[in-house]
Amino acid sequence: MTVDIHQHLWPEQFVVALGRRTAPPYLDGVELVLREGRFAIDLEQNRLERRLAVLDADGVDVAVISLQPTLGTGDLPARQREELEQIWLDGVREVVAASDGRLLAFAPGRREEGFAGTSLEARALDDLDAVGPLLDELERHSTPLFVHPGAPAAPPTDRPSWWTAVVDYPAQMHGAYYRWLSAGRERWPSLRVAFAILAGGAPFQLERLGQRGPDTRSILDPNTYLDVATYARRSIELCAQAFGVEHLLYGSDRPVVEPIQTLQALRGFGESVVKIVSIDNPRTFLG
Repeated sequence: MTVDIHQHLWPEQFVVALGRRTAPPYLDGVELVLREGRFAIDLEQNRLERRLAVLDADGVDVAVISLQPTLGTGDLPARQREELEQIWLDGVREVVAASDGRLLAFAPGRREEGFAGTSLEARALDDLDAVGPLLDELERHSTPLFVHPGAPAAPPTDRPSWWTAVVDYPAQMHGAYYRWLSAGRERWPSLRVAFAILAGGAPFQLERLGQRGPDTRSILDPNTYLDVATYARRSIELCAQAFGVEHLLYGSDRPVVEPIQTLQALRGFGESVVKIVSIDNPRTFLG
């Protein structure tokens, strides 16, 4: 089965909860209000029937959905964060159960029975001691970890609208990836970890890393994966050359992004690459 490792979906209960809030993140009609601004969204993209139709159109059998940390829930007071995450978890259990096997889900910041893995925001890896108990549990149960960018630490006020997505998110992923390679991998050697959006382009720095001392061959960790969401042929090809296609996973970032350029790029590499990136590697990563 072909797998899309990177999608987001809000169950109805979660949409209602966002609509009741008056501070970011909240819904104002069809606009999502975050600390960094207001964004028009299509709430119909969260309907199960609509999502399954999109999977069919993309040629994808199964999608793994998660609660995107870019909403800024991690910056909320603990009680508010836990309440929103629990509403999402309860709703997603129902959606996944009704999807006839077409949807799986990552639980936000915790390990939950019935979920395919756990998601964390990139900055959580800054303090490995703080997330250590969770990572211990994930490794013990052979549960995979999906690392995703979070909300910008200081939303810019004098930057273009694309700044956060193009500059801040990749920078977060870049930092998380090298934090993991420098300190996390040694502590949790068998934990399978996938970094969203090609780890923010971190693999592009391998040659520079090699000039600073580390043997870049040591970076080729069989348990570390990169999700190709939002990228196209040039970036994917460079990462495949640096790491090998066995470290890449297909992801779309739906419904935030229309993934046609990523799909076309992968298919342009040929059927064998498509099979490795969207079938074989996800099977190994998800276990």
